[in-house]
Amino acid sequence: MIPPGLLPEGLRDRLPPQAEATAALVRSLTGSFAAHGYERVQPPLVEYEESLGSRLGGAARRELLRFTDPVSQHTLALRSDMTGQVGRIAVTRLGDAARPLRLSYAGPVLRVRGTQLNPEREAVQVGAELIGSDTAAAAGEVVRVAVEALRTAGLDGLSIDITLPTLVADLAAAGWSLGSGSLTQVQALLDGKDVGGLMALGAGAYEPLIAAAGPAPQALSRLAALPLPAPVRARLDAVAALVAGLGDVAVTIDPTERHGFEYQTWIGFSLFGDGIPGEVGRGGAYVIMRPDGSAEAAIGFSLYIDGLVDAGLGVSDPHRVLLPVGTDPAVGAELRAAGWSTVAAFDPAADPRDFRCTHAWNGVEASAV
Repeated sequence: MIPPGLLPEGLRDRLPPQAEATAALVRSLTGSFAAHGYERVQPPLVEYEESLGSRLGGAARRELLRFTDPVSQHTLALRSDMTGQVGRIAVTRLGDAARPLRLSYAGPVLRVRGTQLNPEREAVQVGAELIGSDTAAAAGEVVRVAVEALRTAGLDGLSIDITLPTLVADLAAAGWSLGSGSLTQVQALLDGKDVGGLMALGAGAYEPLIAAAGPAPQALSRLAALPLPAPVRARLDAVAALVAGLGDVAVTIDPTERHGFEYQTWIGFSLFGDGIPGEVGRGGAYVIMRPDGSAEAAIGFSLYIDGLVDAGLGVSDPHRVLLPVGTDPAVGAELRAAGWSTVAAFDPAADPRDFRCTHAWNGVEASAV
């Protein structure tokens, strides 16, 4: 027998006040997105596995929890990420909408297993996608929207790590020698910051990319000193402009980091905040495939707010008043209209503190307890 209070590994109940904090953060974040013109969509929790999986990478596809639909007999899957669903909506139901198309979303996602750093399998994902453009201006807007939303939600010490996921491939295509190695081998060595391995392959030209990683000003200066092809230099200028527009946000750049950004194009970024272990969210530029096989550029970000809740964000001071037995209903209506939450007592001996009430109605006013 499974105990009635036992949940599957990696799942949990959110109780008061954390459940209210989750809802408050969703409202705050999506409200910030809406203020910048991002309109909310609500994709379903479950889709056909073939369709949902085709919009995910190999590793992400393995995180789908699958089951057979008793109606259609097709394999269904619970989403592990909402970005692909938003892309599907953008190129199908909203395929004729004017571009760039600004969409936002919020909802639960579920993955098959957690990690050592993040054992939770269920999360609340909130994000925004700008579809139809991945220009420097689009990247600047998306990053600023993410920063503003997180600051509005109360996150302090915000920092951003920027990466250039296709940089190595672009440099190789422009003639930078891979020595005796393949592009995949060189990328793996750069991922591991293995200078010796690069030299052994004869791919030492890429070693300065490792040394360039660090705070944005130094990183940009070191990268600018390299013999970069014109398209790469233009992207570097776009990153410099983006960083300059972020003001006092701490920004670091790791030009060769690809872990988790395998499907991003020219830019990817991770968001961090004080008191939050691991990432608050991540985003970047990517490509959506249209039904006719053509590609559409997009850029966006996803935030996982469970870490924000665990850090105490979104929890507001309760403004709850206990109404003694026999209180006129009109009194409760007036208090609620004034912004109070009212709790009606059924027992004359009810203690306000047992119901998380900060006040009690004394017949004249709400008095603190």
